[in-house]
Formats: sequence, C-alpha cells, structure tokens
Amino acid sequence: MPNTQSTALLPAGLHDVLPNDAALEAAAVERLMGEFASHGYQRVSPPLMEFEGNLLSGPGASMAAQTFRLMDPLSQRMMALRADITPQMARIAASRLHTAPRPLRLCYAGPVLRVKGSQLRPERQLMQAGVELIGSLQPAADAEAVLLAARALDVVGVRHVSVDLCVPTMVPLVCQGLGLDGESAARLRAALDRKDAAAVAAEGGPAAALLGRMMDASGPAERAMAALASFDLPEAAEKDRRRMTEVVALIRAAAPSLTLTIDLVEHRGFEYQTGLSFTLFARGQRGEMGSGGRYRAGTHGAQHKDHQHKDAEGEPATGFTLYLDSVLRAVPPLPEVRRVYVPHATPHADAAALRTAGWVTLAGLEPVAEPEAEARRLGCTHLFHGGALVPLA
Repeated sequence: MPNTQSTALLPAGLHDVLPNDAALEAAAVERLMGEFASHGYQRVSPPLMEFEGNLLSGPGASMAAQTFRLMDPLSQRMMALRADITPQMARIAASRLHTAPRPLRLCYAGPVLRVKGSQLRPERQLMQAGVELIGSLQPAADAEAVLLAARALDVVGVRHVSVDLCVPTMVPLVCQGLGLDGESAARLRAALDRKDAAAVAAEGGPAAALLGRMMDASGPAERAMAALASFDLPEAAEKDRRRMTEVVALIRAAAPSLTLTIDLVEHRGFEYQTGLSFTLFARGQRGEMGSGGRYRAGTHGAQHKDHQHKDAEGEPATGFTLYLDSVLRAVPPLPEVRRVYVPHATPHADAAALRTAGWVTLAGLEPVAEPEAEARRLGCTHLFHGGALVPLA
C-alpha cells in the first residue's frame, strides 16, 4: 500500500490550489481578462515550454538563473520551462504577429515555474496575468500601462493601490555623463540600492552630490517631480526626465486620486527594462501586486513595414505583470455559492431548471434515508424537496 503522507508531499515552493482558492483565482483571472479586453488587448496563450534559445533571448535573458531546463527527446534540443511570460509575448509579436498593425496590444494569463523563490515570495510556481503594448514610444503608452494596471486591480477588488515609478536607466546615464568608470559605478549602484547616503557620498565622486539629492527626493510624486525639475542633469539623462514628467502629467490628468510615488534611484527587479518602470502595491498587503515598464521586444528576424521605430534591438514596448498570489491575498472572498441537494430520482428537467435559475445542483447518486442530513454533509445551503427549495438553517 502506498504511504499517503509521502504521496501527498510536494517539492518546496509548490502546492495544490484547493477548491475555494481555485475558484477565487479563476474568477479573478476572468475579471482581469475582461478588463484587459475592454481596453483593446487581445488574449494569447503561449506554451509552458519552449526551446531554450528562444525563451532566454532578449528580455528573457535576465531570467536565465531562474529557468528550469530539460532535453527534448524528439528534437534532441534543450528546452526551458518559462519563468516569465513577457519574453514569450515579445517573441509572438516579432514572429507570429509581425504583420499585425502597431501598436499591438496583447494580454495573457498562465503559470510560470522558477528555480527558487524569494524570502517574500517563496512559491516557485506562480500565476501571472498581464498585458504588453508593443510598437509605441509615446509617453501615452507608458501612462496607459500604469493606469490599466491600477484599474485592473481595482476591478478584482484590491483596494488602496499605490504605484511606485522609477527610471532604472537614469542612474547609469548620470554616472556615464559625469565620467564615472565601470567599477566606481558598480560600487555606487550597490550603495544606492542600500539607500546608504554615506557610501554614496564616498563612492560617487563627481556624481555624489547629484545622486544624493536624487535619493533624498524620492517619495510622493509631486515632491519628487519638483525636485527632479531643479536638478542639473547630464544631457544623456534629459530624455528620462522628460519622459517621467510627461507620463506623470498624463497619469495625474486621468487618475488624480491615484497614490503615486517616485524612486529616482531604484533599479532592482528591472534588469531588462529600458525606461520608465513601475511597481504596484496595496496598503496593508505583503509583497508586490505586480510590476511593469518599458523594454525592447526582440525582432526574431521579423520586419515591421508599418512601424517606424523598429530597429536591430527590437521594438519599443511596455506592459505589466500582476502576481496572482499577492493579488488573491488582497481581494475579498467570493460570495457564498447557492448549492442545492437534489435527491436521487429527481427529474432531470427540475435540476436543469434550478441551474438555469442560477443554482449549483448536487445530485444524489443513490437513495438516502435522510436527504436533509445528506445535504448538510455535502455542504449544501438548500434541499430540493417536493418541488420546492428548502433552506437549511
């Protein structure tokens, strides 16, 4: 006989999603996909596994250390299990949908698998849902991604959402513009990650004063933007300042009550982003609700005749991913399902009429002496008896 305890054991970071949680997850995904679709995003469903070279190119390269690999016995080529869906969306846009009009709006939902979890997110299998807006460099595209992410969280019931904006390219451009070498810039980057003002002053050289002011200015959007406007930035970083200024103005015009903060020196978690990026939080909730930002979608040899910004590095793109494990902790539970026990031999037409009226029916598979007790045992709220619904107190 098998040991039931050992057969129920799962690898670290993996777990079964049981009925109530699975229903909540499915309902949340359905609402998210509906909201994305209402903004013109079309759903695609890429495979869980691809050839390693495809999955780990372009934006996927940053996930190499988190990716499971295995040998495909048919092709004898290395395969990889996706650790993030965004690289697959970039591949689809550049290959299967390379002739589709730009900007291209795509959305998705599905599981990803990672080699290891983090301290805040120990799970290794995660559900993601998100959108990609591919083929536009306009600030309106960045604003659309931020606003849709906040709106989608509101639609599924996440309250008190805040958005933290950053531009992970700004600090490297400041360092480059002020002449810091690679080793000094790396030490400075580590100090900024720790928010260590003394280390920034010691390692920053000609950039120390400016980066210290940028670090101190991070916080509520209005205060951060006022400070950013006063900084004397190197010319290379000017485009990032202009982009942030325009996007914040667009977001504020559309959602004046949205809680918006800015971190002018953040870059952790945005390894493949090439411009304005953001993280989503909810007050009182553990972990990020999601994140997103601007990146380059790979070309895969595709030609985009109608897209003026396409180049050898790929198309400009932005989007976001919502982490369903965090989202589901922040949403209210589903309302109680009206479940009615339909005793054995009840006419099928009666049960069908109940389902049409919105009831969930549980059919008795054999006669029982006490139908009411059986209905309670099965977790029903009502019993169908004598052609009528009888509530179970």
